[in-house]
Amino acid sequence: MLVTLDRGAPDPLAVQLADGLRAAALDGRLRVGDRVPATRVLARELGVSRTVTAAAYDQLVAEGWLGARHGAGTFVLASPPAAAPDASDGTSLTPNVSDVPSLTDLRPGAPCLEVLDTASWRRAWRHAGDLTPAARPEHAGIPAFREAVAEHLLRHRGLVGADVLATAGTTTGFAEIVAVLTRRLGRPLRAGVEDPGYRRAVGVLRAAGATVTALAVDADGLVVGNLPPGLDLVYVTPAHQYPLGGRLPVGRRAALVERARREGFLVVEDDYDGELRYDVAPLPVLAALAPDVVVHLGTAGKIATPTLGVGWAVAPPELSAAVLTMRRATGIRPAPAGQHVLAAWARDGGLGRHLARLRRELGVRRALVVDVVTAAGHTILGDRAGAHLVVPLASAADEQAVVDAAAGAGLLLDGLADHHLGDPVRHGVLLAWAAPTRVALADALVRLGGVLGGVAP
Repeated sequence: MLVTLDRGAPDPLAVQLADGLRAAALDGRLRVGDRVPATRVLARELGVSRTVTAAAYDQLVAEGWLGARHGAGTFVLASPPAAAPDASDGTSLTPNVSDVPSLTDLRPGAPCLEVLDTASWRRAWRHAGDLTPAARPEHAGIPAFREAVAEHLLRHRGLVGADVLATAGTTTGFAEIVAVLTRRLGRPLRAGVEDPGYRRAVGVLRAAGATVTALAVDADGLVVGNLPPGLDLVYVTPAHQYPLGGRLPVGRRAALVERARREGFLVVEDDYDGELRYDVAPLPVLAALAPDVVVHLGTAGKIATPTLGVGWAVAPPELSAAVLTMRRATGIRPAPAGQHVLAAWARDGGLGRHLARLRRELGVRRALVVDVVTAAGHTILGDRAGAHLVVPLASAADEQAVVDAAAGAGLLLDGLADHHLGDPVRHGVLLAWAAPTRVALADALVRLGGVLGGVAP
């Protein structure tokens, strides 16, 4: 870490950060041409909101010390011409690691590793290691993996007879779909993404040159009646809208499919944690309702661990064929090692037992989080599903205050502002409960209650 911030100082955190980066350039820790961390990465390392890091970078870009290169990042362009600070006053620009609090991560996206049966996990890896190495690549994925995922989708998501393509994860699978559609149309895509929504999907689309339109959502998910005309693709999270947590009702699902067929757009269904419900059985996936216009994307990263590096796609046959053609032409394909492990894990029943434990544990944890939030006088958004919920707040200032106060209390939170395409239309913080151990979560919730209690609902 190049900079330490003092939350008790009168100067705003963004000003402190800009001053610290200038000083780092001055004393040689940053040199001309060095790439600085992305605003989101630096925010995570410092335990502050991304708004703070973005404001500091904007100031330094305006002053000419930093500059952005499209697709490459932000770089140091010059060193400040000021004299070096006098070290005789006892201050130091070098952070002391012991002064940086250990933050408990309450952001969504991480799996619950505490329930992982390590014996079953090791057996799956040993079995994968005993297999004879393949002489030729399996561009669609190894057969055992595809069969295991098809069985998983049948048992847990109600998808019958799925023709599965292995992917390296949801984002990579989506990037392949976007590339194939762009090539087919011969122009950049016109795509709609839920707002607030999954920012990595937006990143994939913009990297491909697509025009991205923000799609309105409410407590139930995508507002299908508000879809604009002329779209080529709609990216949606119907089982558990990310990040607000709604479940898309049957009527809206039918309306979305009807519009997709009538208007000729593709629906990409990100089913990132659809297996995790604690009240009723999940609604069937959109791909079961309309396999001709829906691509279903799933991942093992949320229900198991990103260590596997595997996901899956179920797409209309002509689209799957186009993805395979692209893989053969480029040689780019998902690595087989994680596929072998998941297939072995599923074959001996380890995956099914893990999901049962995971649902029980995450359901208990959710109840603990809800109790703390409501005891502090706040409400929640989100179905009894997944591994996160949203605490609505009255304003952007309140959201920032909670994120900053949480960081001061050793808690790492996401604000809703980080999940909007443009200016935020909703304010609040996301609370996730999968990453910490149960003991660490209980301790974090005590501190969280104090943070939320200091902000009006």
